Amino acid sequence: MAKTAKPAAKTTKTTEKPSATAKKTVEKEEKPTAKKAKATVVAETPKVDRTALREGDYAIEQKLIALYALQKIDSMLDRLLIQRGELPLEVQDLEDDVAGLTTRLDKFTTEMKEVEASIATHKATITSAKAQIKKYETQQGKVRNNREYESLGKEIEFQTLEIQLSEKRIKEGTHKLEVAKEEVAKAKEKLQERIKDLEHKKSELDEIIVETEKEEKVLREASGVQEAKIEPRLITAYQKIRKSVRNGLAVVLIERDACGGCFNKIPSQRQMEIKMHKKIIVCEHCGRILVDDVIKETLESTL
Repeated sequence: MAKTAKPAAKTTKTTEKPSATAKKTVEKEEKPTAKKAKATVVAETPKVDRTALREGDYAIEQKLIALYALQKIDSMLDRLLIQRGELPLEVQDLEDDVAGLTTRLDKFTTEMKEVEASIATHKATITSAKAQIKKYETQQGKVRNNREYESLGKEIEFQTLEIQLSEKRIKEGTHKLEVAKEEVAKAKEKLQERIKDLEHKKSELDEIIVETEKEEKVLREASGVQEAKIEPRLITAYQKIRKSVRNGLAVVLIERDACGGCFNKIPSQRQMEIKMHKKIIVCEHCGRILVDDVIKETLESTL
């Protein structure tokens, strides 16, 4: 009875273990399924629109090139204007002096007319007062009582004071006229000198302008062409930066890992962002627009 039970136990163990052939069959069946799943995931993954990104980067890069070109043209215009030296400023100063002296002469003329009118009024007052005094003196000889006599005496005294006051005002006015005439003479002499200097400086400036007029015209036209490529918002920012810095440089290159305008060090990460040309980046210290050598080389290759 014991011997017959042992083989039965062995048979049970054999049925529980899978054979090697069965394992291979399962693996073969599972592998195609995994490949199908992977293919399904790849097919369902959305593709990134690289074309749109490249077009956006290209647009920013073109703006940077246009800004750098505009800066080069404006710098040439600045040098051209510097060649004229201080003549424009001298001409402006002389024009201001001429305008100021002309205004001063007009003011003196108006004041003199007012003083002359005042003197004439006071002279008329004196004439009228003298006539009143003569009238009152005649009436004094015809009065019948002291009360009327005293009243006429007070009127005569009042008219006499009016004459004295008018004479004083006439004297003051005459003195003012003399002073004003002297000032007018000096102002006229100075005005003539300034007009001569202005004509001389203007002729010198006109000669220089004629010499550089053609070149300036070409540069201004080129500047207008570059401005048309840039949106007004950027042009406004560019011009604001130019006005706020001494040398007029609003767009500068990176030189030796530093800003070409203020020469402050630019971090490596910042330099990488500038080289990517994905956005317009300004210096953290001076606010100038930063570009790399690629922008410079691209512009030079197109010239």
